[in-house]
Amino acid sequence: MTQVGERAAREVAEAARESEWRLPSFAKELFLGHFRLDLISPHPRPREDDRRRGEAFLAQLALFLQEAVDPLRIEREGRLPEQVIDGLRRIGALGMKIPEEYGGLGLTTVYYNRALELCGSWHSSIPTLLSAHQSIGVAEPVLRFGTEEQKRRYLPKVAGTEISAFLLTEPDVGSDPARMSSQAVPVDGGAAYELTGRKLWTTNGVIADRLVVMAVVPRSDGHRGGITCFIVDAHAPGVRVEHRNEFMGLRGIENGVTSLDRVRVPAADRLGREGEGLRIALTTLNTGRLALPALCAGHAKYALRIARQWSQERVQWGRPIGQHEAVAQKIAFLAATAFGLEAIVELSGLMADEGRGDIRIEAALAKLYASELAWQAADDLLQIRGGRGYETAQSLANRGERPVPVEQMLRDLRINRIFEGSSEIMRLLIAREAVDTHLTVAGDIISPDASLAAKARAGARAAAFYSRWLPSLAVGDGMSPGSFREFGRLGAHLRFVERSSRRLARSTFYGMARWQGGLEKRQAFLGRLVDIGAELFAMSAAVVRARMLAEEGETTATDLADLFCRQARRRVEDSFAALWRNDDAHNYALAQQVLADRFSWAESGVLDPSGDGPFLAAERGSENARRSAADLLAAS
Repeated sequence: MTQVGERAAREVAEAARESEWRLPSFAKELFLGHFRLDLISPHPRPREDDRRRGEAFLAQLALFLQEAVDPLRIEREGRLPEQVIDGLRRIGALGMKIPEEYGGLGLTTVYYNRALELCGSWHSSIPTLLSAHQSIGVAEPVLRFGTEEQKRRYLPKVAGTEISAFLLTEPDVGSDPARMSSQAVPVDGGAAYELTGRKLWTTNGVIADRLVVMAVVPRSDGHRGGITCFIVDAHAPGVRVEHRNEFMGLRGIENGVTSLDRVRVPAADRLGREGEGLRIALTTLNTGRLALPALCAGHAKYALRIARQWSQERVQWGRPIGQHEAVAQKIAFLAATAFGLEAIVELSGLMADEGRGDIRIEAALAKLYASELAWQAADDLLQIRGGRGYETAQSLANRGERPVPVEQMLRDLRINRIFEGSSEIMRLLIAREAVDTHLTVAGDIISPDASLAAKARAGARAAAFYSRWLPSLAVGDGMSPGSFREFGRLGAHLRFVERSSRRLARSTFYGMARWQGGLEKRQAFLGRLVDIGAELFAMSAAVVRARMLAEEGETTATDLADLFCRQARRRVEDSFAALWRNDDAHNYALAQQVLADRFSWAESGVLDPSGDGPFLAAERGSENARRSAADLLAAS
């Protein structure tokens, strides 16, 4: 993409970004060097009526899964049987997040996440259907941006019987919505629109009844234009499912390619105003992001259970394998990770339910962090299970062993590092939020488009802000051995978080001072900053959760929190060290040489089953090899 294209893409994304901070944010303050423990401690708890309603549904859901859903059949057939989907409709699972006044169950975020976690432990395709339907499908954007008439018309449908899907990605457009090609042309004097386009990776799209579609309204007289959001009947003339996609994992999901050919949509079914579609999409994704880390936390807990049981049963060299240090190290990682991931998911969910804070960064950190650590947990479990981990559950069952789906777990979890924003994109999105205060104060100083007068004003603002802010990073509660003593021995970890928060803020400032406008190109540096922030958030969540559980009688939670924080501290120190001592520049320069085909000789000696590429034996100059191969084929 050209420089003009990059700038246009940034402007589109920036215009859609939620720029105001109306409520406090623990994670935002953490990146600024302010450890606001008061925003998360005491650990919030669910209200009693929410708890009763949620627990009752979880019990019903668990019974349904155990009695009516065969996970091995889903893997064999690559589909969710229709009776499973009908059963989810019957117990109200399609409307978990939808308020009761609109026909839903009205579960809180915490219990919605727990329900997805429960489903994911049975088969990952079930929570994928449910979260695509509710977290990003019709329910969430209509609840947040719909008119009262739209809510009363559509929410009861998607809470009861209709499956919904979210259509944003296009074959040539992933994380760059500025290049979206789908069009929504106003017709009949603006009374309706005609939608034309092609959407890729439409989860639930193959079986959906109702769609949320993003398309560009051309700018014209009376129309502001821009990316706009529409509610579309999936059975309307012109809507066609071109292809059902198949994947490495999540074999039961109904994901496809959907085309729209002059699909007529009444103006009454437009969500928000013209040009607000990307903001609606991004806000919807922000709100729904906790669903994915909930699934990851559930898989981490399941991995711990299987690893514990197998390491007790399996005997090698005269002892259970869990007593061998190499395996014990992995078990310790699994135990710590299961506790840490549940801590950030539960805390973030409860904060969302309370509504006292802005958790957009917390949700993004949870998505990034959980998807990365859950993948490592599944890989470690496979290593512990050995050949039985690599063997399919169906094969294990066929020869009389317990059908533990470890290889399936690895396949299913891998997409979470890509879904709803890849880890690389998530780091950049979070980094943008982390430096928001700095850009607000001093952005014009490094902006190539700012006038001299704007730069001068920004300089004055920056001088006033940094003269107060930088000295505040010199000392803090983390310097005092007596601080956070109410947390017992876990207080030492909070002191580390407080000190590291200030160090993180200073490192961010040093990076901005060093690279200024070029900081956005230092993606590896920004990624490490975000990874540090994620670890500090997770440590904080683990400590406050352990204290809450100890108060409720589960005193062993302190040991798990301590273990998790010890491991996290090592990862934090490694990331801090790599901020300034790394091979980033060298790696980037060499990668560009790879892309310039300087090292294409290193690829010789292999065949390309996709058919894209020359006959590689000939690349080596071996005409004899080509002739010999032809002779052998002729002889056979």
